[in-house]
Amino acid sequence: MKTISKIIAAGISVFAVLNAEAQVTEKTKEMKTNYSNELEIVNQLSTQSAVVNMPVTKLLNAPGNEELKSFFFTPVKNKSALKGKKIAVIVADGFEEIELTGPVWYFKELGAEVEIVAPKFNPAPERYGLAFPEMSKTHVMAIQYLQPVGWIKFDKTADQIKVNDYDAIFIPGGAWNPDNLRYDKDVIKFIQDFNKAGKLIAAICHAPVVLASADILKGRKLTGYWNIQVDLKNAGGTVLEQTVVTDGNIITSRHPIDVADFSRAVENWLIKK
Repeated sequence: MKTISKIIAAGISVFAVLNAEAQVTEKTKEMKTNYSNELEIVNQLSTQSAVVNMPVTKLLNAPGNEELKSFFFTPVKNKSALKGKKIAVIVADGFEEIELTGPVWYFKELGAEVEIVAPKFNPAPERYGLAFPEMSKTHVMAIQYLQPVGWIKFDKTADQIKVNDYDAIFIPGGAWNPDNLRYDKDVIKFIQDFNKAGKLIAAICHAPVVLASADILKGRKLTGYWNIQVDLKNAGGTVLEQTVVTDGNIITSRHPIDVADFSRAVENWLIKK
């Protein structure tokens, strides 16, 4: 009553106050209704989230992969086989984990220097509604099949490297990684220049499509993941169903289970040079 008396004394009617309160309440109800409707729509636009654990050990211990497991767990005898060789890994977000970490581990065991090279950080426009962690400026994301599993730091960006600095380059697969690479002008030009120099270019799984974008496959024999083989044929290549194919300065392979054959083929090519 005292509050109402003060309001009346101030020349404000009780009706006006009550009407204002009613409007605020109605506005709040409207906002809640709109929020509820928006939330319902967002739920329909979203899929159920799940975290899948696919450790590398699952791949190595899978039936039929005994030779792959032996490749990693048999000690490397000649630790200096690739000493003095420098290899660049050309990679972007969405690379197949074992197709990078496997060959990198092996080449380092053989004494090679390995640098990881990624496209220059170029976030998508804001209207795409994507969020990038801060570490994406210095790291690239690994996947296992289509499941993001971790991040690895890169050493340089594609606009910072020179053909004369490396003896070989290799590109891991992964469904997203090649698509990210084949659109990058610095990556494509570097691959083209590397090919003109006759230096080794190796690509596994989905990665040969990057070579198709670089237009260096005409008349070449190669292989790749099964669902990109038609793209390789359309780019002028002859596709062979083999674990690994070497044609001049280009080595290609099909799948994560072929990592051992792929890595040995790169080793043998570099030793002969």
